Amino acid sequence: MAGQVVRIGAGAGFAGDRIDPARDLAERGNLDYLIFECLAERTLAYGHLQRAQDSARGYNPLLEKRLNAVLPACMAYGTTIVTNMGVANPRAAAYVAIEAARRMGLRIRVAVVEGDDVTARISDATFLPEIGRTVGESGLRLVGANAYLGAEAILPALDAEPHLVITGRVADPSLFLAPLAHRYGWKLDDWATLGAGTAVGHLLECTTQVTGGYFADPPYKTVPNLAYVGFPLAEVDADGSAVITKLERTGGCVTDLTVKEQLLYEVHDPSAYLTPDVTADFSNVRLDDTGGDRVAVSGATGRARPDRLKAIVGFDGGFLAEAEFSYAGPGAVQRAQLAAAIVEERMRNVHGCDERIRLDLIGVNALHATAIRRPVETQDVRLRAAMRTGSRDMAQTLLSEVESLWVAGPAGGGGYRGSVNASVTTQAVYVGRDSIETKVEVLQS
Repeated sequence: MAGQVVRIGAGAGFAGDRIDPARDLAERGNLDYLIFECLAERTLAYGHLQRAQDSARGYNPLLEKRLNAVLPACMAYGTTIVTNMGVANPRAAAYVAIEAARRMGLRIRVAVVEGDDVTARISDATFLPEIGRTVGESGLRLVGANAYLGAEAILPALDAEPHLVITGRVADPSLFLAPLAHRYGWKLDDWATLGAGTAVGHLLECTTQVTGGYFADPPYKTVPNLAYVGFPLAEVDADGSAVITKLERTGGCVTDLTVKEQLLYEVHDPSAYLTPDVTADFSNVRLDDTGGDRVAVSGATGRARPDRLKAIVGFDGGFLAEAEFSYAGPGAVQRAQLAAAIVEERMRNVHGCDERIRLDLIGVNALHATAIRRPVETQDVRLRAAMRTGSRDMAQTLLSEVESLWVAGPAGGGGYRGSVNASVTTQAVYVGRDSIETKVEVLQS
């Protein structure tokens, strides 16, 4: 397996990412490590809600399906899997993984990384900088809170030579950085090299965004065979420089342009990208597109890591009600606008609703809302009504009012669809690094 470079692949970039490209990587990638990054802020908050309802839940529901797809090949080729699919319950996820392996006739060693859950450290006095209020002043019910751990938390797990490492909230690039630091023996204060490794992780963490998926924008930016776009992998040298590529016979592309777009994705300051491991500096990154879906990346560096860790606090967001109704033919926009006004008036004056109701016309202003207003000529428009509320009855009332447009008018409407779901909201806080205690436990089938 391992040669002069470390081969590390991305098996998922979000909770619901595709599985077949990950299987392809496991089977044909000749990988040292396969990383599944499956956590977002709200994904984690929903995990806490699920664990509160059932102590055996709270992990990524696709965990077993993903392992069924990749574990046999990974064990055959000596590929170590690292993932944050533990979400709010890494230990439960480990037991699921062991049982899934047993059903495949495999015996695995699983390292569980815990310590990111900081719920007990959040009090009514905790200040929420994004809204300028404390938790107590917000009036929101706490669901759970997790700090963004870094590569340092994963390294002891890799020392145990597991087949699978399962974590909760770990910063996305840190999932990739930890195996590189482990294999090459990078010191945790070697800021330049950690910055280079963080760049690799950042480029891989969103899977197909760097292989042409989110890059595609025809006719300006065309990408071949996008239905079968491949997941990326990197060939990483000991100094952190790397080649970003993908498997042959997969769709998509890896070019200097796809790499540039992903390098800047969600990076507010390329010279000071804050992670738990390092203050990474991407401002002098050099790209060398050698063709054949291979782009060499070098020049990333870094400075000392931040003193504090970011943590995400999840709150119960009540119920999210969403209902849609379509209008077609001449005057469709005007009739949809009338329908929206009717729904608004009845919710306020008949049902006494004082919640904010979002009313959009899909095809006119659904994404931009009222930020952009321009004349629109269309004969096909869909009204969307949405509301977040603490009352399930009020949420259901919104659905009923939209559904009543079938017969109450205006004319030419149809295609009702509605749903009421539990929702969450999140806020960022910062916690002292010294207040976090991580631990690793190795479980074996």
